Amino acid sequence: MPYIGNQPAEQFTSFATQEFSTSATTSYTLDHAVTNENEIALFINNVRQQPGSGKAYTATGTALTLSAATASTDTMYCVFLGRALQTVTPATNSITAAMVGNDLISGKTALGAEPADTDEFLVSDAGTLKRVDYSYIKGGGITEADMYRLTANSSNSDVTPLTNWERVDDATFSKMGTGISVSSGIFSFPSTGLYLVRIKAGTLADGAYDNLRLRGSNDNFSSNNDVLALQTYGVSSSGNPYQSNVLETFFNCTNVSTHKVKFDFHASSGLDILGDTNDNVTTICFIRLGDSQW
Repeated sequence: MPYIGNQPAEQFTSFATQEFSTSATTSYTLDHAVTNENEIALFINNVRQQPGSGKAYTATGTALTLSAATASTDTMYCVFLGRALQTVTPATNSITAAMVGNDLISGKTALGAEPADTDEFLVSDAGTLKRVDYSYIKGGGITEADMYRLTANSSNSDVTPLTNWERVDDATFSKMGTGISVSSGIFSFPSTGLYLVRIKAGTLADGAYDNLRLRGSNDNFSSNNDVLALQTYGVSSSGNPYQSNVLETFFNCTNVSTHKVKFDFHASSGLDILGDTNDNVTTICFIRLGDSQW
């Protein structure tokens, strides 16, 4: 038989049916809701019944009403004419990329926020498609970055940490995350993790030698007072050379209450650490690189 247009792929569909346990009643319940009786074909004792009011049966929603009661010996079933069910699935690997629309993802509603830990993604695990919770793949990027600067010059000192720090407030500056806090020259971390701590110190020296020291502690500087980075250089007593010095270290903060850092210096003779409230002459920066590994 000829067709106009594409030939229907009838092999992929069949009509849903329902068999009833009959009794001496006119009321039955359908498995699927219908708009009216014309959406089903009802058979009693293999004879098709005429649908409609005043005829053999009516139907609405899941309610099927007969015009005459059946007997328990009758056989009755219906065919849902408007409910076609797929009975043959496409062959394995028969759905190709060309069959998927380019807007499959972009056409859907955007999440608009960071996924919840239980939100799932699809990944290829050695060629096998699997789902994975966001909690397993989140993280990995820098979450904390901050910088402070010395607001004024500090003269020769020993052990006592420098205290005149302020967070950089230039128009082009922005911290990332919660930020580092400082009290009495001691810097505290907002969360545990491995941090890069870097100091750039501007100095004016006149003496035999000078030491710049970056110190760290794991007990709030109660007893532990480690030197994490040290720079020593010699100068001539006949001049007052300006220099820029860099100290840096990795600091593993595993307890934010006890693991802290400070910056102090010692010189055999005159040394000024230079500071300015408007310029980054002497600065200390903190970058959280990731979680602690031990």
